[in-house]
Order: sequence, then structure tokens, then C-alpha cells
Amino acid sequence: MSKVVLITGGSSGIGKSIGEFLSSKGYDVFGTSRNPDRYPNSKFKLVALDVADIISIKKAIQAVVETSGRLDVLINNAGSGITGPIEEIPDEEIKRNFETNFFGPINVIKSVLPQMREQNSGLIINITSIAGYMGLPYRGIYSASKGALELVTEAFRMEISGFNIKMTNVAPGDFATNIAAGRYHAPVLDNSPYKETYQNTLSMMDAHVDSGNDPKQMARAIYKIIETKNPKIHYKVGAFMQKFSIVLKRILPDKIYEKLLRNHYKL
Repeated sequence: MSKVVLITGGSSGIGKSIGEFLSSKGYDVFGTSRNPDRYPNSKFKLVALDVADIISIKKAIQAVVETSGRLDVLINNAGSGITGPIEEIPDEEIKRNFETNFFGPINVIKSVLPQMREQNSGLIINITSIAGYMGLPYRGIYSASKGALELVTEAFRMEISGFNIKMTNVAPGDFATNIAAGRYHAPVLDNSPYKETYQNTLSMMDAHVDSGNDPKQMARAIYKIIETKNPKIHYKVGAFMQKFSIVLKRILPDKIYEKLLRNHYKL
């Protein structure tokens, strides 16, 4: 029997690539979108879900279970980017980012756990970010929301281990997707003390995404994890130097690592 997979944020980018790849491997894939009708040519089923709306979450999961009779794998992929000097990002945008990147995934997890407990099996994969391992300039809020999900996963997986439900994090680096177009950008203000350094960093970030790896690399990594009997706690997927930056943070003194980042971003 094919495993039933639910991917939040499955209409574009990494989520779409994962869904198409898993479908080609015989999985019964459901993706989510706030407006699934906009994607009539999707190669797998799309259901309506807004991670900031708990009623929407519960309806989507109920629809998947009623259609397929079970839910074997949840991939918490829906997320949003945010950039800007922390001093200048409006509070409502900070809260909105955490709603999408942190509280949303937690609420989806809470909503699938009863079904997975009933099955006595399940796998939950949280898509975080290599940026979640370090506080990056002008991406501090994004780093914080993804880092929070990394840490809560460590606790969550121990709490659910007695139910034969597995949980893991997958932290991607830069991939060639449309995340830059969809992220919230604090405007570059003419009278801002951060104007020059923020503009330079913003241009650098967009260039990294544009030249990023093919999201199919993430799809293949997710497939391998699903096929693994006992997944690890953390996975990193991306360019060597992006993954190596996490190693450097572990072994270098804090101020030396900070100096490397400041030099990289020309701060």
C-alpha cells in the first residue's frame, strides 16, 4: 500500500519538487495551498490549507484521511521569508512570520498526531533552514523562526517517541525557488542608518537564491529520509560551504565566527 504524504506549501518551490518526485516514486501525495484552484495542472492532489488558520488545518487533514484512510508522512514545508533591519521591521510582520514559520507547523503537527497515534506509526519532517543555525544580519527574524522550529523538534520527537512516530528536521541552504519574490522586505529607507549595508546584503541574498541548487536535490533527500527506518534528528541539504558554516560555528570562538560573517556581508 502506498504511503500517504501531506506536504504543506506544495504548490511551488521546494514543496512542489518534493511532491512531484514522491509521486513519481508511487507515493499518494497531497500538497497544500491557500488557493489550490490556481494550480489546475498540479501533478499531485492539492487541498486548501492556511497554516495560520487552525480550522483550515483541521479540515485539510480530515479531507486527506477521509480520502486515503490514513496519513503516513507530514512534511512541514510551508514557510515565508523576511528581511530587514530588526529595528525597522514592523512588529506585525515579525509576528506574521512566526505564525507561518513556527506556530503554523506546530499546529499542523498537533492536528496530525491523533491520526498517527491511532495508526501507531508516522513520520513528521520539518523543513527549517541552515539560516536557523546562526543569527544572520538582516535575516535575524527568519533565522529566529527557523531556529525555534529546529529546537522544538528536538523536544517534540522525544515526547512522541513512545507512539512509534518519528520526527526530524531538514535544513536547506539556498535553492533556486521563488522565495525571494514572496518574502517580506522591509523597505530600504533613504534616511535609514542601515541603508547602504542593508541594500548590499539584500542584493547578495537575492543573488544566492537565483544561483541556488536545483530543488530536486531536496526532493531526493526527503525521499531517502522517508525510506530510512530511523531518521536522524537533523539533516542539512545544500552547498558544501553553507553546511560547513554550521561546523565552523560549533568549533570557532563566537567573536571569530561573527567576524567571518561580518566580512562576508561587508559589515
